[in-house]
Formats: sequence, structure tokens, C-alpha cells
Amino acid sequence: MTVPSPEDIRALHEKHAPSREAFALVWTHCEIVWRIAEGLLDRWEETGPEMAAGVDRALVRAGCLLHDIGVYRLYDDNGRLDHANYLRHGVLGHGLLAEEGWPESLCRFCSCHTGVGLTRHDIEHQRLPLPPGDYLARTVEERLVMYADKFHSKTTPPTFLTADSYAAKVSRFGADKTVAFRELRAVFGEPELGGLVAEYGHAVR
Repeated sequence: MTVPSPEDIRALHEKHAPSREAFALVWTHCEIVWRIAEGLLDRWEETGPEMAAGVDRALVRAGCLLHDIGVYRLYDDNGRLDHANYLRHGVLGHGLLAEEGWPESLCRFCSCHTGVGLTRHDIEHQRLPLPPGDYLARTVEERLVMYADKFHSKTTPPTFLTADSYAAKVSRFGADKTVAFRELRAVFGEPELGGLVAEYGHAVR
């Protein structure tokens, strides 16, 4: 597979974004997630070079830049975001990329990044508006994209989250989610957010 360039991915965002405001929100978030993942990878290479050696950086970059593209399909004709169905943005992104002819290995970054993973049991037990199935990050690249995404939110206004803040947030969804995030944190470490906070001007919570 040829991994698409940032320019190719940006062009796809521009094609599907319903407005300049939607593009700015989603693309900026995706760029920030890539910057977070890049920092985590840099540190991983210093502390565990044998583990980082097999990671495909270009694939991680593409996954970060693509993971939220499905958000565009939640905007109505008046530019309002359908918050009630926001959980569907991952599967909508998967479908968008598939329609564009992009490979499954890229589509999965969209459908398998929500929270710390969604299982068929989660969907059926909580009656979530998703097709039944397991939406779980499997590869190290998928897991890193999912993890990096936890440290920035497209809220109004956008904010950064510390590892402790997200740990508290995810605890509401059950002990298994708390354990899953703890395991990701142990593997990838915690990002250094100070430089990004200063650069983008988003608050930390």
C-alpha cells in the first residue's frame, strides 16, 4: 500500500468539508493528534527503540490525519453538527474512505479510534447507534492513533486533556475501559502538551 501524503489527505478533507469552519475544526484537530502521536513516537524511540523500530510513521501520520473525516457527514444543510449521533462519526468516516476507494487499513483508523475501543457487547448492551460489531484498534499504529486522540477535544472551544483528565472521563464507562486506557498509558507514556498548548492557544483540562 502507498500511504497517502498529508497533501492528499488535506485535499480529501477539503473535498468533503461542508464549510470552512468545519474544515478548520476537524483538520486542526487531526493535525494536533498527529503532533501528539509524533511526540509519543519520538520519546518511544528514545526509551524503547526495539519496540518503536517496527512502527510505520507514515501510516500513523495518515491515520491521525484521517481518523475524524467522518465528522463532516454529521453536518446538516444549515451547518449544524448532529451531536446526538456523534458516536457514528467513526463508521461514517470508514464508509467515506471506502467509497473513495481507500484501503481497509486506512478506513479502520476512522471506525476503530472511538474511546478506547467499542465491542459488540458495548453496542448491544448500551443500545448504541452503530452496526453490531467490534470496533477495536488492533495494530500498534491503530492503537497509537486512538491513544493520541484522547488528548485533544473538538469542544467549543477546543481543549487539550491530560492523561489524568481522560482517565477520569473514561472511568464513567466501566472498569474495563479504565483498564484499557491504563494499559495504553503504560505502553505509550504521556504526551508533552506544553508546546502545543502555547502554539494553538487551547486550554488544558
